[in-house]
Amino acid sequence: MAKALEGIRVLDMTHVQSGPSATQLLAWLGADVIKVEALTGDITRKQLRDLPDADSLYFTMLNCNKRSITLNTKTGRGKELLTELIRRSDVMVENFGPGAVDRMGFSWERVQEINPKIVYASIKGFGEGPYTNFKAYEVVAQAMGGSMATTGFEGGPPLATGAQIGDSGTGIHAVAGILAALFQRENTGRGQRVNVAMQHAVLNLCRVKLQDQQRLAHGPLVEYPNENFGDEVPRSGNASGGGQPGWAVRCAPGGPNDYVYVIVQPVGWQPLSELIGRPELADDPEWATPEARLPKLGKMFQLIEEWTSTLPKWDVLQKLNAHNIPCGPILSTKEIVEDESLIANEMVVRVEHPERGSFATVGSPLKLSDSPVDITSSPLLGEHNEEVFVGELGLSGEELALLRTGGVI
Repeated sequence: MAKALEGIRVLDMTHVQSGPSATQLLAWLGADVIKVEALTGDITRKQLRDLPDADSLYFTMLNCNKRSITLNTKTGRGKELLTELIRRSDVMVENFGPGAVDRMGFSWERVQEINPKIVYASIKGFGEGPYTNFKAYEVVAQAMGGSMATTGFEGGPPLATGAQIGDSGTGIHAVAGILAALFQRENTGRGQRVNVAMQHAVLNLCRVKLQDQQRLAHGPLVEYPNENFGDEVPRSGNASGGGQPGWAVRCAPGGPNDYVYVIVQPVGWQPLSELIGRPELADDPEWATPEARLPKLGKMFQLIEEWTSTLPKWDVLQKLNAHNIPCGPILSTKEIVEDESLIANEMVVRVEHPERGSFATVGSPLKLSDSPVDITSSPLLGEHNEEVFVGELGLSGEELALLRTGGVI
């Protein structure tokens, strides 16, 4: 079956996480993604290794379904080959530091001159301005995009989220821009520049907190459990941050992830009060309405936790779901890797790697009925040099050998 992006060639000049997460999604959608690596390879091939002589899981889990070539773009012949690859590609993606590709001789103007139809996407830490040249990492983006200031408990330090919203979150935003540019190209015949900044992507994911910042001008945020409010949105622990109050309540036997997250909707209060053994609260004017419960959210979830703490989280889940009460168990990473539903939905998949053997990775969250995804292994360094340079660019075997000995590939 043909894939959604079949026939689209992506020149992947990215490294680490933000860029590779974007190009991997494009590969899963059927694009031919050629990862252009320095002769030493993407730095993450050797980072956080669990096996001494194999590519790290960090690399393999972000670079499935791609081809790999090596190219020294500091050499004259390397620049010529990159020029030819640009000419033959539909999309070029890079996430080097500001100005790095320009200094290489491939500014947007030059790339557009080589191939007017190409979509040239850049992922940077920040937009134009005082932060432009700051070095950006995952948690730096979280810090400067609004996430950390609003994550944690009142009186405690700001916290990073375990979700990679700065890196992979930005990658997803980049994919949206690339697909939009490819779609617009169908009408205009022209490629265009796509710029996405990590700080901007995190901010986009924090828009509810920006909403709350403006609501503060009109008084305390009543759905927050906090007692005191200043002129900025406080950290509010596990509060839902939405229209319905929620909290993570402890379950038996009290392990680090023995929790269930519970949302208390108006319609759910009566069955919930029965489950916790306090049916009289359903009609008590001090508890019966959302307005009555909001000032004492802490006490409300304490009452719920007195019940949940006597039961395993899966039992709590079953009892709450029987009454359509929104809830979810806190799943540990071990539970997620072993979750039968995630495996059945191909969100946790096993892939065979030529050096490390079988490993588990995340499957595609994008489920298209006419574009199924088969996850294939990440490429070895330079695995597709001959396939691309000889088979597709037309170099001879003799020149390929010379390029190797000359340090070009």
